[in-house]
Amino acid sequence: MTSSEIAFIRQQFPILQKEVYGKPLTYLDSGASSQKPQTVIDCINDYYTLQNTNIHRGSHFLANEATESFEAAREITRNFINAKNSFEIIFTKGTTDSINLVAFSFAESFVNEGDEILITAMEHHANIVPWQMACQRKKANLRVIPIDENGELILDNIDELLNERTRLFAFTQVSNVLGTVNPVEVLIEKAHKKNIPVLLDGAQAVPHVSVDVQKLDCDFYCFSGHKMYAPMGVGVLYGKEEFLNKMVPYQGGGEMIKDVTFEKTTYNELPYKFEAGTPNVGGVLGLARAISFMTGIGIEKIAAHENELLKYATKELHDLEDVTIYGNARKKAGVISFLLNGIHPFDAGTIIDHFGIAVRTGHHCAQPIMDFYNIPGTIRASFAVYNNFEDIDRLIAALKQVKVMFG
Repeated sequence: MTSSEIAFIRQQFPILQKEVYGKPLTYLDSGASSQKPQTVIDCINDYYTLQNTNIHRGSHFLANEATESFEAAREITRNFINAKNSFEIIFTKGTTDSINLVAFSFAESFVNEGDEILITAMEHHANIVPWQMACQRKKANLRVIPIDENGELILDNIDELLNERTRLFAFTQVSNVLGTVNPVEVLIEKAHKKNIPVLLDGAQAVPHVSVDVQKLDCDFYCFSGHKMYAPMGVGVLYGKEEFLNKMVPYQGGGEMIKDVTFEKTTYNELPYKFEAGTPNVGGVLGLARAISFMTGIGIEKIAAHENELLKYATKELHDLEDVTIYGNARKKAGVISFLLNGIHPFDAGTIIDHFGIAVRTGHHCAQPIMDFYNIPGTIRASFAVYNNFEDIDRLIAALKQVKVMFG
């Protein structure tokens, strides 16, 4: 994208006008949570100002209007990831909630003692802990695909790990720490040849790449709104109809019922079977508006821009002395994790912050990756459509000052 296009996009994000410690905000933490454009903020405000009411079952004007908007948002989301049916789109609190839903409901219906769940060594805690809990509950076993020093999966034993005991293969499309873009098509095909369903954690993928769940042929796909310019507290679980119909509900009450007596409850049809309680209506509408924002720019254009930022940041970091980059996969998304050698990431991050620069420091909810590299954590810069080359220049200048301060 041209500099004028980026400048126009930046003007749509009010928070980028903010100053931090007397310096303009440089936001490089979109991997944790992206900022929101004015159109999304206005959408949420409009809902609570002009339309606020609960959805479904109401007979009054506002209830019908809000319900229509909510279900229109479901269709926008379906189209965004090219799901076959809108009822395969389940609204959740986020990626973590989506994975927990599958970990409970799928495991209850399909996992037995001695079975296996397969994940990878680069997973976010949200795609580790729910499966540990499911395995403990069902007396199953968790298996892990290792990674190499570059942050790529070691697939030498993939055929052994995908075996007759494997009930589900759950893995991230893009690593939140390493930026690695995994060969999802190859892995899904290998799993499906053995009739093993696949769950993809798309939290770090959806903001950066075009997603077509029918083309991928994954069985479950999970992502969060707050990483893709939408509000916090809203996310999506896509699931194939054949599995969702066979899975037991995750929670009870509210919209997930059809009939209730003290003797028996009949569950609702999809998607409502998995949407118990009052949903985050404003958040869902904000998600739909964020999707429109992204598609209006073009996902391919966003990806190309972020790739240019990644290449530039990687070069600039390599030009600094005593810097180690973690995650050097051949295919990466707009995330770069690194350390200034000999300087603790928390110490460096505190100083960087005083330059008005927001980066993430720590283990990034991926402690097994830190254990693999034998480090306490990393500094992570993650990019979004509103970032520009000047943001990276400011980061590099701050890192040089950190090095000076630590001698």
